[in-house]
Amino acid sequence: MKIISNYFLNYSNDTMKTVIAVFLLVFLAAFSGKTNAFAGADAPASSVVIATTHDKAQDQTEVPAHDDAPAQAKLAALHPREPSIKSPTLAEPFDLIAVPVETGELLTKWSSVEADIRAESEILAHCRESTALCPSAARTFLAIVAEGRAHTGRARIGVINRAINLAIHPMSDLAQWGVEDRWTAPLATLTTGLGDCEDYAIAKYVALTEAGVATEDVRFVIVHDLAAGGGHAVVAVRLDDRWILLDNRWMSLVDDGEMHRVIPLFVLDRDGVRQLAPAIMLDVPHIGAAQFR
Repeated sequence: MKIISNYFLNYSNDTMKTVIAVFLLVFLAAFSGKTNAFAGADAPASSVVIATTHDKAQDQTEVPAHDDAPAQAKLAALHPREPSIKSPTLAEPFDLIAVPVETGELLTKWSSVEADIRAESEILAHCRESTALCPSAARTFLAIVAEGRAHTGRARIGVINRAINLAIHPMSDLAQWGVEDRWTAPLATLTTGLGDCEDYAIAKYVALTEAGVATEDVRFVIVHDLAAGGGHAVVAVRLDDRWILLDNRWMSLVDDGEMHRVIPLFVLDRDGVRQLAPAIMLDVPHIGAAQFR
């Protein structure tokens, strides 16, 4: 550009105007010819969109793409596009990213509970065929599931949350079982009618899926409760692209964004255990058996 500018300065104004006019005519003719060449080419399935200006108002003109690589490069140079940057999908509760947990006590505990749930599902299947030899706990659980199935959407979630909360009385594992931490499947919990937060959450997790909620829309969630100073378990259900939390401490349903003073730690579901980020970057106490409330 600097060389061209110095060249124009050596001419008089009239001469310069003439040269400029000729230069512009040549440039426009050349550009018009190239554009016509593109327009006349056989149009493939895909196309390229370029911007043109008419009387200072911008619109978009669709021009068929050409197989000629140099021609494609020239069009791209005329209208460069900024690279597209896609942010990660935040599909988990609390709008966090989940990182798989491959080993550890929590994964072992969840795998054991899943095995118990599968064993209890066989009992439920027999009870559906005949109630003659159906245990009382199984009948109670199936009644809760049936009540949930009679509703849809948020009402179904609320019915199951309330029914499970009323069916179990809170008691620590140490008081009930003499151990600091024990997770039980729904029928085992309903047999005693006692349990702590994770027992409520497991029962709700299974009841929701039995009642027709898609398994990919249900999570068992472990958080660190800052107010209580320990671990706490709830269930999260995705409804209309929002996560609703079910807590044994209240009957109402709460959106995840409204649950304050907690640090989300883990989500557990059919895919195993995943740790929530940025919780993995925080220095929080180890979630051991005695810390659940």
